[in-house]
Parts: sequence; C-alpha cells; structure tokens
Amino acid sequence: MEKPKFKTVQEVVAAGEGLPERYLHEPTSEGESQPLNGAVPEMDIPAIDLSLLFSSSEDGREELKKLHSALSTWGVVQVMNHGITEEFLDKIYKLTKQFFALPTEEKHKCARETGNIQGYGNDMILSDNQVLDWIDRLFLTTYPEDKRQLQFWPQVPVGFSETLHEYTMKQRVVIEKFFKAMARSLELEENCFLKMYGENAIMNSRFNFFPPCPRPDKVIGIKPHADGSAITLLLPDKDVEGLQFLKDGKWYKAPIVPDTILINLGDQMEIMSNGIYKSPVHRVVTNREKERISVATFCVPGPDKEIQPANGLVSEARPRLYKTITKYAELHYKYYQQGRRTIEAALI
Repeated sequence: MEKPKFKTVQEVVAAGEGLPERYLHEPTSEGESQPLNGAVPEMDIPAIDLSLLFSSSEDGREELKKLHSALSTWGVVQVMNHGITEEFLDKIYKLTKQFFALPTEEKHKCARETGNIQGYGNDMILSDNQVLDWIDRLFLTTYPEDKRQLQFWPQVPVGFSETLHEYTMKQRVVIEKFFKAMARSLELEENCFLKMYGENAIMNSRFNFFPPCPRPDKVIGIKPHADGSAITLLLPDKDVEGLQFLKDGKWYKAPIVPDTILINLGDQMEIMSNGIYKSPVHRVVTNREKERISVATFCVPGPDKEIQPANGLVSEARPRLYKTITKYAELHYKYYQQGRRTIEAALI
C-alpha cells in the first residue's frame, strides 16, 4: 500500500530547509564498505558495433565474441552504430533538461497519481522507513501504444510527446536486433529470445533528474538494484558521471562514450540465458556541484509471457537454474524498495 507522497527533490532544494533525514543512506549491503562518493575505477566494457553483429565476416564473429564476453562478465555493453543519429539523441537530452527546468506547477500537470507508477514526481513510498532516492523522474509507458496514459505526457516543452513517440519506434529496431544478436552469440536460433519477449512486450521510458546534492557521501541518487526488465536501454548524462555497476563486491563507474546507447541486461534476460548472461546490480551516486540527467527505457516481456531458460542452454553439464515465471516486473518493484534481489525468488 502506498504511503503519502513526499515533495520532489527540486521542491526540497527550493524550500531551503536543509536535508530531510528520509534521504540519509546507511550502508547495509555488499559493496557498500566504500563511501558513496569515494573514487571508484572505471569499468572495462567494450563498445559493440551493432551493425557488425550480423556480419558473417571474421570481424562479425569477433564482435559476437566481444558481446558474449561482456554480457557474461558485466551484463552491460555500450552500443555504437545503432542507427539513431547523434542529433536525434541530442534532442532527447535537450527536451529532458527543458522539462525538468519548467516551473513546478507546469511539471505538476503531469504529476503521478497515488497508486500509479506513471507520471512526474518521485517513486512510490511503500514503507515508513524507506530511504528516499535523490531523484525526480517522469515515468511513461510508451509501447504498446494502447497502454500509453497520455494525460501524463508533457505538452511542454513543445515537441516532447512527438519526439518520444519517434524515439520509441527507433528503439524498437535496436531492441529487436539486440535480442537476435544475443541469441546468435549463444548459438541459438536467432528469434529464440524474441519469441519469449513477445509481440506485446512493454516499453517504459523513465526520464531521470538528479539535482546537485549537499551530502553526496550520505545520499544516493538511485539505490543499488538490478533491473526487472529483459534489457534496459540507457542514455546516460553526456558530461556528469554517476552510474556505477557492482562486480565481485566492488563498484565501478560506467564510462561516458559519446554517441552510444548503454544496454544492460535485466533479471528476465538472466533467466532466459539460464544464468550465462548477468543482470548487474547498479546504482547512481550524487554530485555536490552538478545536476545530472539520464533517460532509461525498460523493455519488459508481455505480461502473458512465460519466461524460462531457453531449451538450448539447459543440459546435464549446465542444469536449469530458474523456474518458469510470469509478471516478474510486478514482484520486482516491491523487492527493489526493500533492497532485495527479486531473481532469488526465481531460483529453483
């Protein structure tokens, strides 16, 4: 049951009343022995050329090997030559910045309603002791089109809704290619994962805004979690770092690579790959001086779809690790706010 909504972070900052205790984060889980704003090394992940993954040339085979290696160790890659122009991605960044710079009353025209994840504001508060993330967001279901709740789609800045529709259609092409490439990299029939993902798969876009934070050592932008999606496409801020991934108990920062889309796997892809490919735990840290934006698109299998390890990835040598699951995303949100890993519930 959702608790009463809290002020947005921008409203907290504007009120000038200091930092509410609800945001103070106490280290509790693995990888948190390092201070929140401590220096961390950069991830060593490759930039994958999406256009090469379908080539039968030696370069194409090498690119598939790179993809397999990155997804089985990190669960995340930077994708280049994805077919979306830099100018168009710049437009997405610009409209995101313009939306969060609007007056409060204009943004509140898109305000999230109690019990509904879609709209502008902050995330649902499910318990009295839930630590709040230092983030304001606009969350919109973008596909299928009949699932759009257009009352939450901004009319200002002008062109926001039309550009988001266009971006959604462009992303669908990238998503289909990426699922096929993952299947190829595991020597499966190339539509194997797409069939499980389904024709009615859901796309949710989340526009994130992280204002400068007075206590980056104690306040987190997004708490550590793994995604409940199959895959997530992310446009990170082009200038300000903040996204970090956990590997072997240590945090690493994601590199900023111009003109790429960062794709990380979610739990449902780890299940489909029978644990060969990883759904990484990640977080966003805050910055004392600079604001930061990002745009994430969560690609979630259709709610009617049964998600399970692909038959070709189960053998005597590699037994099946996960149960068959449905409606995983619903379970995921509850676990996320409690700081727990949902995928543990899917283990056999």
